[in-house]
Amino acid sequence: MRIGESFIGDGVDAAHINTVLGAKDGPVGVAWATALATPRQGHVPFVAVLQPGLPTRPMTLFVNKATIAGDRHATLTWGAAQAGVAAGVADAVYAGTVAREQVDELVLIVAVWVNPLAEYADAVYANNREATARALAAGAADGPAADAVLDEVLAARDQPANPFYRPGGTHHGPGGGA
Repeated sequence: MRIGESFIGDGVDAAHINTVLGAKDGPVGVAWATALATPRQGHVPFVAVLQPGLPTRPMTLFVNKATIAGDRHATLTWGAAQAGVAAGVADAVYAGTVAREQVDELVLIVAVWVNPLAEYADAVYANNREATARALAAGAADGPAADAVLDEVLAARDQPANPFYRPGGTHHGPGGGA
């Protein structure tokens, strides 16, 4: 199982992606099928497609982290963000981050934050595409790269910060979240 995370962009059009990649016949496959079969109001997981009838590979389940808040938010989530996720997965396969010969044995769950206040479809698309590819790359990092990341984590433990909170700093209101 490979778990990844990436945050790309600024403001309301930023993308926050979490990924879980694993074997179709393992726990990730069970989670994938369970999530697809158990939608909740405002959160309807679906298969990400590059074009209608052309799902990206590995089969990718798009799970929205923000409850759909109106027609514009729905369009940006199911349109631009979904297209960005599908393209980002394809980018990761093209780059070799996800092995081409393994795509039919793997499934991917992508948890996607689209801010209800998002404005620009092209920015939502681009940020989700890059964030998805980067999250998959982060999940694939192991060996010396993982040690370097752990060193970075330990060095930053007393200075946590994200676009919505910085201890002793600026805090954003209701438009934030991820």
